[in-house]
Amino acid sequence: GLFVWHLKSTGIRQIPCQFVHLCRVANDRLITFQYFNFLKRMYVTQYNKDLSQRAKPKSDSVASPFRELQQLDQEKKVIHKIRPISPVHQPLSETSSRNELREIKSAAETEDSGPPVRAESKEDRQWKEMKLRLDDLPGILARLSKIKLTALVVSTASAGFAMAPVPFDLTCFLLASLGTGLASCAANSINQFFEVPFDSNMNRTKNRPLVRGQISPLLAVCFAASCGVPGIALLTLGVNPLTGALGAFNIFLYTCCYTPMKRMSIANTWVGAVVGAIPPVMGWTAATGSLDAGALLLGGILYSWQFPHFNALSWGLREDYSRGGYCMMSVTHPGLCRRVALRHCLALIGLSTVAPVLDITTWTFPVISLPINLYISYLGFWFYRDADRSSSRKLFFCSLWHLPMLLLVMFTCKKSLLEKEDKGDLLGGNHGRAMEITLP
Repeated sequence: GLFVWHLKSTGIRQIPCQFVHLCRVANDRLITFQYFNFLKRMYVTQYNKDLSQRAKPKSDSVASPFRELQQLDQEKKVIHKIRPISPVHQPLSETSSRNELREIKSAAETEDSGPPVRAESKEDRQWKEMKLRLDDLPGILARLSKIKLTALVVSTASAGFAMAPVPFDLTCFLLASLGTGLASCAANSINQFFEVPFDSNMNRTKNRPLVRGQISPLLAVCFAASCGVPGIALLTLGVNPLTGALGAFNIFLYTCCYTPMKRMSIANTWVGAVVGAIPPVMGWTAATGSLDAGALLLGGILYSWQFPHFNALSWGLREDYSRGGYCMMSVTHPGLCRRVALRHCLALIGLSTVAPVLDITTWTFPVISLPINLYISYLGFWFYRDADRSSSRKLFFCSLWHLPMLLLVMFTCKKSLLEKEDKGDLLGGNHGRAMEITLP
C-alpha cells in the first residue's frame, strides 16, 4: 500500500513537468502555416514547372518605333507575296525563294543604311562655324546699321534742311544727309554690340547679325568706327561745327545713355525721344548755321510723335521686352504708357498751331494738318481706353504714315523767302518813318 501511495504522489508531482515536455515536443513536430507554404512552393517548382515565372529575354538593340513599323510593313509585303506552291511545279518554288532572298537583302540594306542617316542628322544639329562670304556682307552690314531706321533719320534731317528759311544749297544738303546717315549707322551698330546677350532672348531681335554670329564683334566695332569718325568729320568740316557737335552728342546720347537706361529705368523712353528729335534740328542748323525757334519746333514735333509711335509698338512686345530684361513703360507702368501716348497725340495739334505763330508756315498749315492730327488723337484715345493689341496696332500703323504726311503738309505751307523779305522791309520802313517823325 505504501508503494502504491508513493507512486501516486510522485506521479502527481511530475504531471506538470511532463505536460510541459509534451507541449515542447508537439511544437517541434507540428507543421506551422509558414512551413506549409514553403512546402507548397517547393512542390509547385519541382513537380509543376509550367506554373513557374520565366523572364522574357531582352533584345540586344532597341529599335525605334519607325524602324519597327518599317519592318512590319516589309514582313507584310513578304507575306502577301508568298503563294501556295504545289509539289509538281518546282521552278515556281525556286523563283519564289529567290524573290524572298532579294527582299531579305533589300531589307538588310535599308537597315544598314539607317544609322548613317541618323549620324548625318546629328552632325547637322551640331554647332558649326559660320563663314562670312563677301556676297552676304552688304546685307549683314545693312541689318547691323538698322538701315530702315537710318533712312527715317536721314529723311527727318532732310525735312529740317528743307524747312530752313534760306536758299537751298544742294552740296550742303548732300553732305549733311551723308554725314547724318553715317552717324546713325555708327550709333545703331554700337547699340547692337552692347545688347547681344539681351537681344538673344527676344523673338524680335534674335536674328540680328551679332546674335547669330554672322559677323564678329571686332568687325562690328570697326564698322561703327569707320562710319562714325568720317560722319562727324564730314558734318564738322563740310557743313558747320554746330551740326557736327550735334551729331557727336546724339551718338553719345544713344549709345552711352539710352542703351544702358533701357534696363534701368522707364526714363529711357524720354531720352530716346530726345535722340529722335535731334536729326531735324541738325538739318536746320546745317542750312542756317544757328539754332532758331524753327529748329526747336521741328524737334518738338519729332519728340511728341515718337511717344504714340513707340508706346504702341512696345505694347504688342511686352512679353519680348520682359524676356529680354528691358524696363519699358508698357511692361512696368501700362497705365502711364497709354496716358503718355494720348497726351503727345494731342500735343501734335498744339505744335502745329505754333508753326505760323513763329513765322515758319502759313496759317493754312494748322487747318490742313488738323484732320490727320485729330485722327491720330482719336486712335490714341482708343488705345488709352481699350489697351488691347488691336488698338495698339492701329495707332502704330497710323504713326507710320502720319509723320511723312505732316512734314509734307508743313513743307507745302512753308513761308517763302519773298514774303519774309517783304515783311522785313515793311517793318524796316515803318521803323524809319517813326524815326523821321520823332527827329526834329
